[in-house]
Parts: sequence; C-alpha cells; structure tokens
Amino acid sequence: MPVRPSGQDALLEAARQEFSERGFGSASIRDIAQRAGMSLSAMYHYYSGKQELLHAILDEGLDTYFAACAEALAKVGDEPADRLSAVVAATTRFRAEHLARSNILLSEERNLDPERLARYSSRHAEATNLFRHAIEAGVAAGVFLTPYPDEARRAVIAMCNAVAQWFRPDGELSLDALVDRHVAIALTIVEYRPQRSWSGRG
Repeated sequence: MPVRPSGQDALLEAARQEFSERGFGSASIRDIAQRAGMSLSAMYHYYSGKQELLHAILDEGLDTYFAACAEALAKVGDEPADRLSAVVAATTRFRAEHLARSNILLSEERNLDPERLARYSSRHAEATNLFRHAIEAGVAAGVFLTPYPDEARRAVIAMCNAVAQWFRPDGELSLDALVDRHVAIALTIVEYRPQRSWSGRG
C-alpha cells in the first residue's frame, strides 16, 4: 500500500472512530477534524467531506482484508479444502482484529452515493469470490458434497462476518480457538469428504 502523509492517516483514523461510534449519519465533519488534530480547512486539503472519507475508509479496509487473505492463501496449495480454510481463517482473524474497520465495512456502504457504491460493490464482489471459487472448486473435485454451494457460501461468510459483532479479545474464547472452530464448521457446512486412495492395501 502506498505511504500516506501522516495528516491523512490521522484523518482516516479519526473518521473511522467517529463512524464506528456514532454512525455515518450522526458523525460530524467538524468533530472528525478536531479528533485528527487539524482545522477544517486542513482537512479539506485531503478530503472533500464525509462521503470521500467513507469511501477512502471502505477502500482501505478492503485493501487490508485482501492483503490478509493473500498472505493466508500463499501458504497453502491448490486443494479446495485448504484454500477455503485459509480464507475462513483470514476473514475470522480480520473481523476479530479490526473491529472498527469491519463494522464500517459491514454497515456503512449504504451511505455511499451511487457512483462510489458501484465501485465499492465491485470490489466487495471480489471478496465474496474468494469463498465462491474455493467452494466451487471443491464441488467440482468431488470433495465438497453440499448440494447447495451458494447457500453454503452465504452461511460461511455470515459466520465469519458475525465475529465483528460479538468477539472480544478478553473473552473466554481465544482467537486461535475461534479460528479453528470456524474452519471446522465451514468444512462441515460444505460437507467436506477427502478422497482417499485404497490402492496397495494389504
């Protein structure tokens, strides 16, 4: 990701916190600038207003998410179960480790104007395809036996996304344990049945 000026970073973080705490509609552009430690005129040097700030935050959130998924996928091969597991693990971790980013990504896209929403929706579809491609590959290979791949995909994504609503780092369930559970549940949902070779059996 390109390096941004520190003032721009401060604005994005301030807007992220304001939107997370108050929602886009109630957040004040003046409060965002004050939280970032700059004047309104200085803020307008970087962003024209709340719409542009929201779009920048959503884009930055997806950039971070895609980087996490790419890193996880780079560690596995082409087996569909491994690729689905990697995406589920990366998504679960992202939702748990970036609660503010996640809640904005999941709830504020409706506040984008039509042009920005179209651009964001196109990128969001790429995130969905990370799950779709792994599940379709597993079905095609005969290792995912679910007769309902679209519904399975939606169920797995919903499970991962819900983490942002309830997970707390100081709770009884550790993040590592949650990731393991989510991977196991995802493979159950797609009805994973690894193919075994019985050749050579005595």
